[in-house]
Amino acid sequence: MRPVRALILPACLALFPLAGGPASAANGELGGGFLELLLTGSAGPSHMSAPAPVAQSPAQPLQQTAALADSPVEAQPAEEFRRQIVDYSGAEGPGTIIIDTPNKFLFLVQPGGKAIRYGVGVGRPGFEWSGVKSITRMAEWPGWTPPPEMMLRRPDLPAHMDGGPENPLGARALYLGSSLYRIHGTNEPQTIGLNMSSGCIRMMNEDVIDLFNRVHVGAKVIVI
Repeated sequence: MRPVRALILPACLALFPLAGGPASAANGELGGGFLELLLTGSAGPSHMSAPAPVAQSPAQPLQQTAALADSPVEAQPAEEFRRQIVDYSGAEGPGTIIIDTPNKFLFLVQPGGKAIRYGVGVGRPGFEWSGVKSITRMAEWPGWTPPPEMMLRRPDLPAHMDGGPENPLGARALYLGSSLYRIHGTNEPQTIGLNMSSGCIRMMNEDVIDLFNRVHVGAKVIVI
């Protein structure tokens, strides 16, 4: 079978647009100053960026990542997309996930005015979206079944892939609402920080494992 890893697959397909539809800082309901309001508690100049990192990276709560050792070594993303603690003074409570699509960051709000910031890959042009969802299901080493629409475009894809290091969904998947969107890992860490998916949010495998162990079904997810 042709290795799926080499195909650079868009493992998720945006079939069910979420509330708000495609959005940008210019015309989306949740763009621009709304992001700053979430992160700082006030809507200031639109050019302000996400909060600056402070202190050190948090410890990974789960150490059983031996399966990842079998994954091929790939180019790593830029240092700015490494997991780190940042300040947070917005209104969302601990456990809330905020995805800053333009800047390619995912924030997990923590107690005490802090958040964990992770680098992510997001939807390519035409597949961007924004909205508020919740986590409805969580899976470890998820299997992947390409939807029929994707199979029409890519008949070379397998009808199904079992979970594992070669699977394009990576080590963990967090399913968002009733849509086909997911927050999931990837076996292509070099795509973090890029617009390259069909609407899903990609994370490095070690980061999605860390996030998986800090959140729960029902957690609020805000995509900007």
